[in-house]
Amino acid sequence: MERRTIGAAALGVGAVGLGCMPMSWAYTGSRQRGEESLRAVHAALDRGSTLLDTADMYGPFTNELLLGRALRARRPEAFVSTKVGLLAGEQHIVANGRPGYVKRACDASLRRLQTDVIDLYQLHRADPEVPVEETWGAMAELVSAGKVRSLGLCALGARSGRRSGARLHDGTIRQLERVQQVFPVSAVEAELSVWSTEALDALLPWCAARGVGFLAAMPLGNGFLTGTLTPGEGFEPDDVRARHPRFTAEMMAANQPIVVGLRRIARRHSEAGREVTPAQVALAWVLAQGPHVVPVPGAKRERWVTENAGAAGLRLTPEDLAEVAGLPGALGSWE
Repeated sequence: MERRTIGAAALGVGAVGLGCMPMSWAYTGSRQRGEESLRAVHAALDRGSTLLDTADMYGPFTNELLLGRALRARRPEAFVSTKVGLLAGEQHIVANGRPGYVKRACDASLRRLQTDVIDLYQLHRADPEVPVEETWGAMAELVSAGKVRSLGLCALGARSGRRSGARLHDGTIRQLERVQQVFPVSAVEAELSVWSTEALDALLPWCAARGVGFLAAMPLGNGFLTGTLTPGEGFEPDDVRARHPRFTAEMMAANQPIVVGLRRIARRHSEAGREVTPAQVALAWVLAQGPHVVPVPGAKRERWVTENAGAAGLRLTPEDLAEVAGLPGALGSWE
């Protein structure tokens, strides 16, 4: 697989990563199976998808434990990214950016992941009660201690408060400007996909201008862009899509033209013995946004991991990219 670099330290990773969250959290709980997920992690490493993205809150904690089982025998092959700063309770999620907590959380993540060092340690969300510089300073001390190799920041969510007229990622860029004065940012993780392109406006250019890697979260639109979801099929109550406005039966039906367009491009690239899928086209589009961009699609099955990894070898033509740009915008949003 093609290799890409993250940050000024030029840390190399496979061009397509693996988001591990669906294995343990946020998606249909009845379909989460540990052994199947372990096979998916091994399949990712076998195919060069070396960036494994997790967080202590996924589970909580169980996702890191699962990943640790896979890393026992294959740690040198993997680039491990985990996150700190959010605590998941029974019915709520709260931020904690106190320096002492950050250091304790890192030690706990190292134990669960069964590793001596985390390749990329990301701040999941800034704590409104703690200056972000203090949290980032504590994370920088972990680099000095040899427990972490590089630092990253996750973008503010789509539903976070915005000032009137502000672009989606203005708040994230303000945070980045502040923490960059304390210790270099190696990577930013934010949503980017064919149906969520807001990062292209300012956040992606900010990263490109500073040599910062960009981890594209949800590059398959929470599964919608794969073309495998049926409008009206519904989701289990614990699945985040059950509460997402783009996943009502009405909005899923209305957004089908996006999938139809991806499928049309996929057919043009399919050859005898090789079928290109809408998901691979969607990932190839993300890869085409810059050499510093690494899509991190979530998956929990070996089949999907293998398909996603195959997108690294798909090159979209200028005509393909123009066709994607001409697809209708997604209907249904947090606003």
